[in-house]
Amino acid sequence: MKNPQQTSWNKVKETFKKIWGYDDFRPPQGEIINCLLTGKDALIIMPTGGGKSICFQLPALLQTGLTLVISPLVALMENQVQELSDRSLPAALLHSQLTPQKKRQTLQKLEQNKLRLLYLSPETLFNQKIWNLLSQPQTKINGLILDEAHCLVQWGETFRPAYRRLGAVRPALIKSKPPGTNIAIAAFTATADPQAQKIIKTTLQLQNPKPFLLSPYRNNLHLKIQHICTPRSRRQQLFKFIKAREKQAGLVYVRTRKDSEKLVEILREKNYQTTAYHAGLSAEERRHIEKIWIGGEINFVVCTSAFGMGINKPDVRWVIHFQAPSLLSEYIQEVGRGGRDGKPAEALTLISEPTGWLDPEDKQRQKFLADKLKSQYQAAEKLIKQLPTTGNIDSLIDEFPNGAIALSILHSSGKLRWRDPFNYIINKSGSGKKASLNYNSGVEEMNQYFSTRKCRWQFLLEAFGFSQEAQNMRCGHCDNCIKKEKFLEITVQELRK
Repeated sequence: MKNPQQTSWNKVKETFKKIWGYDDFRPPQGEIINCLLTGKDALIIMPTGGGKSICFQLPALLQTGLTLVISPLVALMENQVQELSDRSLPAALLHSQLTPQKKRQTLQKLEQNKLRLLYLSPETLFNQKIWNLLSQPQTKINGLILDEAHCLVQWGETFRPAYRRLGAVRPALIKSKPPGTNIAIAAFTATADPQAQKIIKTTLQLQNPKPFLLSPYRNNLHLKIQHICTPRSRRQQLFKFIKAREKQAGLVYVRTRKDSEKLVEILREKNYQTTAYHAGLSAEERRHIEKIWIGGEINFVVCTSAFGMGINKPDVRWVIHFQAPSLLSEYIQEVGRGGRDGKPAEALTLISEPTGWLDPEDKQRQKFLADKLKSQYQAAEKLIKQLPTTGNIDSLIDEFPNGAIALSILHSSGKLRWRDPFNYIINKSGSGKKASLNYNSGVEEMNQYFSTRKCRWQFLLEAFGFSQEAQNMRCGHCDNCIKKEKFLEITVQELRK
């Protein structure tokens, strides 16, 4: 007689093969899927291209009821839902850019319990009409997935304060459901150092989460940092790099929409076929760019961080940061777009020489972002003194437009509790840590990475908490390791003379 559990797992694998065409899972996909199917919380850190989405999509499709996927970017939602829709699977998305007709269709499917996966941003989740639908007793919800969970840490205080309210979602939904309802929460990301992991667990109120922590190390990804002296030399190095790889697929990262459009103009003057990709484009424009890039009609795209999440192109042979990211988590996400097929890929970052005298652009950008964050904190701290001790966030925002940021900062410092996703209690006199500016420490860590002489992968592994794997790490293919090998080779040759 067959073991029921074995039969059930056979069904999981059969469904996996039927939908995605693979015979078996890559470790630890199977363990993660089993964890979510049994209704347990989990924290999953897997390298980009590791197959994270399958780990929550498959359990959702195997169960009756709905799994909510909280995603930071419209482009990311659209890519995942399109892939599922192409396979005729019951998935949909909700965001502010949808046409009224498409929104009505999705809400109708939601009311009729015809969906298994619903993608939405934190802000859309807290839209009162959508929240009321999700809170209906007959709407069965199995799980809450936070995709790209590092965004909670990077954006959750001043940029996207709705992230800080996510911990109140589960208890509020369970309260509205039949007795015995269980809603599992799983957070997925490619990058979270130990401090970020702690923030994710605490903010989401994860219950004894099972950790799946995979090293970000990719032995096919060759990391290099190159100092440039002037804006002109920055452009020249870019041209030189691209010219040597004209027939290969690649990505050029910049930090803003304006920078992407400006650089595309310069590249087109050099007769390069390329285009700019950023969050300001329409859904149709983004899909078109993705299609022609994946199809090989253009070899590279000039993009902001909006590009890459959820876009599946395995044969990206190079990634160049024309402008350096400010945080290691951004860097590891973006270089990780290269070489997903396991074949060699290069990741080059161009940075101003350390003094910044001749090209102060990098320092100016870092200072601008730090000053902007500081001013947001200062404004929020002044506002905090005026806020009522208890209240409703929607009413509060009507009176204080920056109230959401102030509440988010109070929550991160341990001085605010969300009674539900909309109502709060402030404990102004209670103990709690003072909200701190973590941006400067992130920038400092990024600058340390640029200047380190140790193996770059060793530095990254240590930074993300994989200290054991980092011991005696010498990748042999980053610029620092190659320099050391060349130096040793020259030294040996000299000694033999």
